[in-house]
Amino acid sequence: MTTGTPRDPATRSTPTRRDPYEGFAGRVGRTFAESEPAWPTRTAPPAKAPNIVVVLVDDMGFSDIGPFGSEIPTPVLDGLADTGVRLTNYHTMPLCSPARAALLTGLNPHRVGYAMVANSDPGFPGYGMEVADDIPTLAELLHDAGYATYAVGKWHLVRDSASNAADHRGNWPLQKGFDRYYGVLEGLTSLFHPHQLVRDNSPLDIDEFPDDYYYTDDITDEAIAMVKSLRAHDPDKPFLLYLAHNAVHGPLQAKAEDIARHRGRYDDGWDALRERRFAAQLAAGLFPPGTELPERNSEAGLDVPAWDTLTPEQQRLYARYMEVYAALVDNIDQNLGRLTDTLAALGELDNTIVVFTSDNGGTGEGGLEGTRSYFSRFVHHPRLPGDWNPDVDRDPDLIGGPRSLVHYPRGWGMASNTPFRLYKGHTYAGGVRVPFVLSWPDGVRDGRLATGLRPQYQYVTDITPTLLELAGLTRPETRRGVPLQELDGTDFTPVLADPAHDSTHPEQYCEMTGNRSHYRDGHKLVTLHRPGTPYDDTEWALYDIRTDPTEIHDLAAENPGLVKELSTAWETAAWRNGVFPLPDHSGALARRNPAEQRLGRPLTLLPGTPELERYRSSRLVSLRSFEIAVAVDETGDGVLVSHGDQGGGYSLYVEDRRLTFAYNEYGTLHETDAGPLGAGPHAILLTATAEEGLRWRFAVTVDGEHRAAPDPVHQLIGMAPFQGISVGIDRKSPVSWPLFERHRSFRFTGRLRSVTYRPGAPGPDAPETIAAALKEAAAAFE
Repeated sequence: MTTGTPRDPATRSTPTRRDPYEGFAGRVGRTFAESEPAWPTRTAPPAKAPNIVVVLVDDMGFSDIGPFGSEIPTPVLDGLADTGVRLTNYHTMPLCSPARAALLTGLNPHRVGYAMVANSDPGFPGYGMEVADDIPTLAELLHDAGYATYAVGKWHLVRDSASNAADHRGNWPLQKGFDRYYGVLEGLTSLFHPHQLVRDNSPLDIDEFPDDYYYTDDITDEAIAMVKSLRAHDPDKPFLLYLAHNAVHGPLQAKAEDIARHRGRYDDGWDALRERRFAAQLAAGLFPPGTELPERNSEAGLDVPAWDTLTPEQQRLYARYMEVYAALVDNIDQNLGRLTDTLAALGELDNTIVVFTSDNGGTGEGGLEGTRSYFSRFVHHPRLPGDWNPDVDRDPDLIGGPRSLVHYPRGWGMASNTPFRLYKGHTYAGGVRVPFVLSWPDGVRDGRLATGLRPQYQYVTDITPTLLELAGLTRPETRRGVPLQELDGTDFTPVLADPAHDSTHPEQYCEMTGNRSHYRDGHKLVTLHRPGTPYDDTEWALYDIRTDPTEIHDLAAENPGLVKELSTAWETAAWRNGVFPLPDHSGALARRNPAEQRLGRPLTLLPGTPELERYRSSRLVSLRSFEIAVAVDETGDGVLVSHGDQGGGYSLYVEDRRLTFAYNEYGTLHETDAGPLGAGPHAILLTATAEEGLRWRFAVTVDGEHRAAPDPVHQLIGMAPFQGISVGIDRKSPVSWPLFERHRSFRFTGRLRSVTYRPGAPGPDAPETIAAALKEAAAAFE
């Protein structure tokens, strides 16, 4: 920098003041005429850098799309696979958040802090649930290099307790490198009535969705709009689009017209489907000759009955569940087609890398029979009472629609994972081997990509370094002055270019909820850990997945030396990556940060308050007694307070000047008349007393007068109530569907002063109560 006259000493740098002219490349004088301008160089990606689209599906098994043996029509994915590469030995983590952390950072998930889904916080490094500043995401690195970065759909990398609008948002998408975001921060949602949509950095305040709303269509619309907007403003800037579907995660919900296309397709059951898919896989060359299809899963609590042992009624119901699942997959492909058509219309499809894969394998969480009540099935409590019902009766025509929260029986999860064993959550292949398609027509033309199958072992951490290499970028050693943690993933572009090239990822540990595995050069050591049993070498099984990819023939007994070698390698890797401590029966995994205790204080909500976030709402009622005091200044009709949805919840509403308490018990609706509500002000009190057997006993009083005491009902636990608390309205998915049909969201027409929640003592089945009882019992024997 030069100036036309000597600089005033006051402009010069001091330890706490930067000279405003320091580093300026032009010349500054007293006037414009005496000066020469200069502009900073803007960061730009390499010439002709490709766009990158990463499509991540949730809980999709290995065989669920056409290129991997499915009968479900997926013409768009078929085309991408035909012009690209299929990795047939691609491995991922067995659960949502860990897989996403590994994919977006290139580091093993325990190192990033995601040993588990982002719905826990037991207070150990591997469970921190926050991506540290020295671990940049793929979005941050591409953004630094000049890319536009967009994310739509499921995030699930922010701790549930940090998903509310008052949090610092440090781990939300925009703080992790994305320019724009639209979707759901949590791990699942209703596809007809998403419980909390977020745009960029703010939850959206939505009362109702249109009757034809469907979430998969919506996030695709948003993705297409982001791309169109970019091209309208900048014709050259490449982009990253992270399109993370909530489908096909439960609850399974699909559009009626999509379900209709699959009617009758699964009437012959999961055994026949599995045989057909395996035959298609062998014919396509996905596995070497001699590969065997395992027997049905038979492990205790994970077993699947033969289809022909089911009653005709069971077969009809279970087939309907799978029709809904197929409709979800079908719809994903349709929406991918809308996106690729947009890229083609812009002339950019050929120079767009499209990656399609799943976060983990198909799931067994629907249980042996499946369910039409997802939140009553998907619970983890040590004291479920004997009368707990993990299902509800539903008209078959409602299955798959907004009034049912269904999941298929685990027999379909087994078929989804054809030809592999077990499910999501397991380190056996059914949990970790998923479809992987990569398409890039320009890469084929320039020789960086050779089409066809790849049997080489590659891992989810390899995606980030590979995409950076394909984009012509190098991951820096420091970022914003912070040294970066080293990658665990390896670039597999040599494998993409040369079908005969060796795997670039010869060794990998894995752990999930105590299930462990260690892969090295074709051998895989793996456990199916039973909670509460010792973590020792007796639970290891050993497979040579080069000749036995379906993990049938256990070689552990005849290779004790290799078992010991690989188990020692797992132990070393576990300490190096922050895997310990492993889960046990101590209950530590259910512990929460003591700072969360503030969320159990009384809370007053005023009319007009946006819906309270799910987890924040749950802290006021979960596994405890509570009171809700409603202060009405002037009577009217409408909902006074609501908490929950069609999967479970409760509400107080006034209709025709009569007060009603509605309780949705995981899909079974109970409505209790609490009498007339005359003109003028009223003090309404709803009292819930937690009792043995995970029950609540409710009572309603008005102005001190006892009005109603319905029979006790099962408490809403786990993820229910899923939708948060609303005051003066029942937003989105209603607690009472009949009321919704009459009045939609039914905003209160009177004058509501406030709604106050007063959380009470933990109930008999709360973790802290159980722990205290066990401690007292232990002390008695000392």
